[in-house]
Amino acid sequence: MRTAITYFLGASIALAACQSDDLVSDGASFQIDTIETPPGLTAEVAALDFLADGRLVAAFMRGEVMIYEPDTKEWRVFATGLHEPLGLKVINDREILVMQLPELTRIKDTDGDGKADMYETVYDGFGMTGNYHEFTYGPVEDSDGNLYFALNSSSAGGGISAELRGDTLMDGKSREGKPMFSIVPYRGWVMKMKKNGEIVPFASGFRSPNGLGLDAKGRLFVTDNQGDWVGSSPLHYVQEGKFYGHPASLVWTKGWNRGNPFELNADTLNAMREKPAVIFPHNVIANSPTQPVQIRHNKMLKPFEGQFIVGEMNQERLVRIMLEDVKGVVQGAVTPFIDGQGLRKGNNRLVFAPDGSLWVGQSDHGWLGDRGIQRISFTGKTPFDVADIHLLKNGFEMYFTQPIDLGDSIHIAKAIRVRRYNYLYHQKYGSPEVNLKQMSVHKWKISNRGKRLQIDLGEMEKDYIYEITLDSVFNKQRTDTLLNKLVVYTVKETL
Repeated sequence: MRTAITYFLGASIALAACQSDDLVSDGASFQIDTIETPPGLTAEVAALDFLADGRLVAAFMRGEVMIYEPDTKEWRVFATGLHEPLGLKVINDREILVMQLPELTRIKDTDGDGKADMYETVYDGFGMTGNYHEFTYGPVEDSDGNLYFALNSSSAGGGISAELRGDTLMDGKSREGKPMFSIVPYRGWVMKMKKNGEIVPFASGFRSPNGLGLDAKGRLFVTDNQGDWVGSSPLHYVQEGKFYGHPASLVWTKGWNRGNPFELNADTLNAMREKPAVIFPHNVIANSPTQPVQIRHNKMLKPFEGQFIVGEMNQERLVRIMLEDVKGVVQGAVTPFIDGQGLRKGNNRLVFAPDGSLWVGQSDHGWLGDRGIQRISFTGKTPFDVADIHLLKNGFEMYFTQPIDLGDSIHIAKAIRVRRYNYLYHQKYGSPEVNLKQMSVHKWKISNRGKRLQIDLGEMEKDYIYEITLDSVFNKQRTDTLLNKLVVYTVKETL
């Protein structure tokens, strides 16, 4: 595969102006630095990870894997010639697993010269049609050493080659030819590779699952992107054997005997699917969510411990996910985390560095976005924000990072606005908001020395999205307004 930077292969590149456009947020809770990438590199960032010594490993869509030394501001080429490598996992300072378009590959520096000289196929047992949309994501590793990766469904807007890889089941394609399809295994699936190398088709029903992440409990979470059969982009809690909504991949379910799944009606498919843990309302929160990373033992982000941060391609935004278990069901809310303030679009890959900073890789590889890498350093100053939210029988309780100004009751009552709606589950591309209702706040209560707000909406219903807006809410000192005024909770289960 041709690479755009062959003229410096084997060399290291020190960039004098590594950090450019340094921006500090108004509240000084974080600083955004733009990392300069080498000249000649098409910096469409496809994957990020860190070596134990604090060096960054970055893969780029044109096929390069490079290592960056933050202290010396030096880039070094580790490997080239890969095909759209949308995920990587560092094994050690000489060995990296890369999830490229056609296979999971082990690249290794066997002679210690700093460059990979061994490229080994770990797994390539999934099907390919040559369709441009057959991206491959992952891997992520659980505590038992199992790896998970995801296979994009094929696009109706792309062709099929005369030569295919893998078995063929044409029932994985709509007779109308419109939606995404899965005619070779296992397009639209999340796959599990056990530590012993055994492959398990883990879960089906995905359209474009461009983000996999594990929480501290070992639970797997996967984002998907709005489109046919996906009314608005979701975050799924993914469990073995379950179906997550896009019909095409059902044909590869062991024992499937129901013919073309597109010929099942929407009500039947809806009853079969596992619904999202969180929905990202389109044009409100996120249009193309990407990789989720969990905040763990980060002393600079203590109020948000255990929560996920998720990238967003279409806006200069990162979002934060607050999850909880309600009667054994994982569900929760999403809110903006960083909005603008120097952050670029195309936030495709996220990784926490050993020092607790968050590194964001951006791409515009045929998508809306930007290119390059930005580092978000946290100062330890806690922003005035919603720290967490929990479902109540008749509403919600919200916790804040700082006490809120009690003010007068008339002002606080006017500050809270709630509306609810849901999305259609259908073959059409996306969905408008439907069943919209403006909710009345029956009662509200502030407690816990101003850090907890309870709102009573009188009624709560399953399968609705509750959009809560808090306008003109100040902290107790009235020095700051709420950093993010919008919190959106997806109710799968009620109390």
